[in-house]
Amino acid sequence: MGTLNESFWRDRSVFVTGHTGFKGGWLTTWLLEMGARVTGYALAPDTRPSYFELCGLGRRVTSIIGDILDRPALERAISASAPEVIFHLAAQPLVRRSYRDPAATFAVNVMGTVNVLEAARSAGSVRAIVVVTSDKCYENREWPWGYREGDALGGRDPYSASKGCAELVVAAYRRSFFDAPGSALACATARAGNVIGGGDWAEDRLVPDAIRALGRGEPLILRNPCAIRPWQHVLEPIGAYLELAERLCVEGERWGGAWNFGPGEDSVVTTAAVVDQVFAAWGAGSWRTPDDAAAPHEAQCLKLDCGKARQVLGWRPRLTLEESIKLTVSWYRRASGGDSNEMYARSAAQIRDYCKARAGFPASAILEN
Repeated sequence: MGTLNESFWRDRSVFVTGHTGFKGGWLTTWLLEMGARVTGYALAPDTRPSYFELCGLGRRVTSIIGDILDRPALERAISASAPEVIFHLAAQPLVRRSYRDPAATFAVNVMGTVNVLEAARSAGSVRAIVVVTSDKCYENREWPWGYREGDALGGRDPYSASKGCAELVVAAYRRSFFDAPGSALACATARAGNVIGGGDWAEDRLVPDAIRALGRGEPLILRNPCAIRPWQHVLEPIGAYLELAERLCVEGERWGGAWNFGPGEDSVVTTAAVVDQVFAAWGAGSWRTPDDAAAPHEAQCLKLDCGKARQVLGWRPRLTLEESIKLTVSWYRRASGGDSNEMYARSAAQIRDYCKARAGFPASAILEN
């Protein structure tokens, strides 16, 4: 492992939930560049602008705008596309929104996962499912070391708890159905760190908030400057999801279970350090803390131990934080005024450059454009 077999994906039918979102959009782009036949199922983008619309993905794939909680519609979509691989990314992905609407967060993140697994079981064509959860699925004890896949699941806020629940759902389905003799379907969960990259405009996320502040010419309001997180470029975990899905397809359930795909130790830093590097790469910008410090609880320290992925799968992160921020800022700079063909081509070029970094070329030399 550690390298991606692009020929494996050529003309393969793949179903992506959440393809209108940030990570789902980048995954869809990468699959298209490898020649996969992609069907996407998700709600319409909830931000303007969005990666999905800026890159014109709606006309490049079979795009179904639907609710993951509408199980009959989801089952029809999966049955009609007859996918061999499902990537499940559709979710309510925001911690602070989960405080405002906990019931919807649990419904989407837990029962949405149940619906995908049920639809996959009944489809007959599906050989591999990768369910994307979060590093926040762990019971956070503010440890200074990284969490491992076997550590306790939990969550103080509704979002984190819902992701822990989703992990339990997948584990139950694996043990009840996918581990059974004769089962042709294998399933795994993937837990990534705080992902950055061009095309994210979600509310209450650090880099999108910084980009919006730059656009307004105002200081960024930085809620929690000392919070430590594992930061990584979006292509790092997506490459891991693709490799994992290939293994599940080819070799089956032995590659099932939970996997951490986080950054190197140099990328586990404070939010203030990330913002300072974003503004340095942009050549402008400043931040200040809010006047009213009252806010919902957010963890102060969160790290992932990726030893299992490194030792068993041969996977490792390729980019430093500086390189990840450089890629991210470069994409956003070109987003204003670029048409969808140009922005799609820009994303495809970043994917090609990243693949070169994975193949062993020095990332610092490749990522100059």
